Amino acid sequence: MTITREPVAPAAPAGAPPRRRRAVVDGVAMPGPAERAVKAVVLTVACAVVILPFVGIVSTSLATPEQVTRAGGFVLLPTGIDLSAYRMIFAGGVVTQALWVSVMVTAVGTAISLALTTTLGWALSRRGAFGVRGMLLLVLVSLLFNPGMIPSYLVVQRLGLLDSLWALIIPTSVSAFNVVVVRAFFVQLPNEIIDSARIDGATEWQLFRRIGLPLSKPVLAVVGLFYGVGYWNAFFSALLYISDSSKWPLQLVLRTYVVDGSQLGSQDLGIDASALPPQTSLQMAILVVSVVPVLVVYPFLQRHFAKGMLTGAVKG
Repeated sequence: MTITREPVAPAAPAGAPPRRRRAVVDGVAMPGPAERAVKAVVLTVACAVVILPFVGIVSTSLATPEQVTRAGGFVLLPTGIDLSAYRMIFAGGVVTQALWVSVMVTAVGTAISLALTTTLGWALSRRGAFGVRGMLLLVLVSLLFNPGMIPSYLVVQRLGLLDSLWALIIPTSVSAFNVVVVRAFFVQLPNEIIDSARIDGATEWQLFRRIGLPLSKPVLAVVGLFYGVGYWNAFFSALLYISDSSKWPLQLVLRTYVVDGSQLGSQDLGIDASALPPQTSLQMAILVVSVVPVLVVYPFLQRHFAKGMLTGAVKG
């Protein structure tokens, strides 16, 4: 990076105010103090708009019942910490059950999706193999045409998956977009490595397991994050296929008791309590529990995100 100064302008007429010279970095003139101040104000306001609601949600879930009542249901800065809302939603009721369902569906679904996506992406990256062009065409066509809600429901029904947790995994186990991303990564692998392994007698499965997978950690991290977030946040498929409330994932519980405003009672929480925290505190606690896992996992995968997403986008 080179920092230069703009060429000296001709002398200003007598009595005119002196001109400020602006620094130039790599041929681009840097903004002046007024422009930087405006940008700082705009960015500060944008960050506040994003952060303050989340701070209010966490604060309301931790505030005492008296403060929540006085504030009318939304607390920005609590004066005291009360964990009764979290203790009650983790007491073994519908929220605890839904949390275990979401964890299981996310873990099993992500593992199955990664296995299917990587094997299919590897197969489609092998140029000259039998049926690769036709299978790749089918994958690309599925990106353009969605079967729709009713055909999907009929397929799930005919397979006998209604009221089964497999209905939350199998219909969305393979994403055509993720298959294309993984295939683009495998196509870019050096042919010299593949050819030398073949000369040494490696089978196609050994090539995939010992060369393809170890070199594909960045793209697998990104695709795994996509699948994991998708399974964790999915509620519409549960709304369609699951009628047993004991098999509801956390997001469907969140929709029922937070978005729709249904009341959480002692029987729903699995406790025998005469005095429950305010409904707002319970709802905000459920919302925090549904958001925190993604916030915890994302920083560990963020360093792979840019490299994985740029796979196949840059040539040379």
